[in-house]
Amino acid sequence: MFYVAHRLFAAHDRQLGALAATALAERIKPDTVFLPFCDTDEEDLVADIKGRRLFDLDCQRLANLHGMLAILHGPSLDDGVCMEIGYAAALGVPVVVLTTDFQTYGLCETGAELAFADPLIETVATDIVRVHRLGPPTSDTDRFRGFAARNATQIRDGINHAVTRLLELATPGKHGKVTPSAADTVFVEPSPYGSSTGWQRLVRQHSTKTQRRDAQRLTAPNPVETAKADWDAATSSHTVIADLSGPEAPPGAAILIGATVAAGGRVLAYCPNTVWTFAHGREPNWRNLMIQYSVTRRLTSTNHQRGKR
Repeated sequence: MFYVAHRLFAAHDRQLGALAATALAERIKPDTVFLPFCDTDEEDLVADIKGRRLFDLDCQRLANLHGMLAILHGPSLDDGVCMEIGYAAALGVPVVVLTTDFQTYGLCETGAELAFADPLIETVATDIVRVHRLGPPTSDTDRFRGFAARNATQIRDGINHAVTRLLELATPGKHGKVTPSAADTVFVEPSPYGSSTGWQRLVRQHSTKTQRRDAQRLTAPNPVETAKADWDAATSSHTVIADLSGPEAPPGAAILIGATVAAGGRVLAYCPNTVWTFAHGREPNWRNLMIQYSVTRRLTSTNHQRGKR
C-alpha cells in the first residue's frame, strides 16, 4: 500500500493530492494507492463518532505501507500530514516529501538553510523533492493563462519526480510496530513559539521519577544533527509530553506524536486553549483529528485533564 498524505481542507489541496495519487496509480496497481478523504469517503461517511472513525481508517492504512508520498508547503505545515509522516517513519517506511515552496528556512539569520522550518522533517524524510521554480514560459498571449500553465508544469514535474523516487525506495513486505521503551522514559517537546509557566509546571508534574529527555534541536548550533538526536531520544521513550498551544500542533510535535502512536506509546498533550473545528456530520474537534485521537491525555492545567483514554 502507498499512502498519499496531503492537506485536506480546501478543494485545491484535495486536487493536488488527487494529481499525486493519479500519477502514482498510473505506474502501479491503483488499488494499492490510498488517498485520504477520497478513499475514506469522508464527505458522505456516516459513523457514530465520525472523526474517530476516519482516524481509525487512516491508521489501518498507515500500519501496512510500502511507501508514503507526503505533500508539504510553506512555513505553517499541516499537523495531520506531519503526524502521518512520523507514524510511517517510525515503522521504517520510506517517506518522500514533495514541496514546491520557493522559500527556505533557518532558525537564525546566518544558520543552515532548511527545506522546512523544523529540521526534524529533514531527519525523518527518506528524501525531499523540492521543485521551487516555475515551469518555462509559454507562448500563450494571455499572461494569466500562461502563468497558470507554468505553475501546472512545476506541479506536474514535482509529482513525477517524487513518484519516481518513491518507487525506487519502496520496501515490499509488512512493517511491524516498533517496541516502546520502559514506562519510566519521557521525552519533552516544547513549543517552538515559546512555552508558558503552566506548561513548565505540567512537565515537572508528569516527569517526576522518570528518565527525562528534552528536545534540543531548535536552540542547538547544529539543528540538523541535533534533530537526529531528538528523534532517537523520542522514539526510544515510552511517553512524549508535547506543547500543542496555538491554532495547530507544531510540525515537530506532530511528527513525534505519530511516531509514538506507531510504537504504542503514550502522548500527553498540553493544549489549554484551542480553535474548535466543525465539519458536516463530524463531532467538534479541538485539534486536527489525526492529532486529537492520537493523544492519550490532553492537559489543560495542573488540575484539569481532558481526553483520557
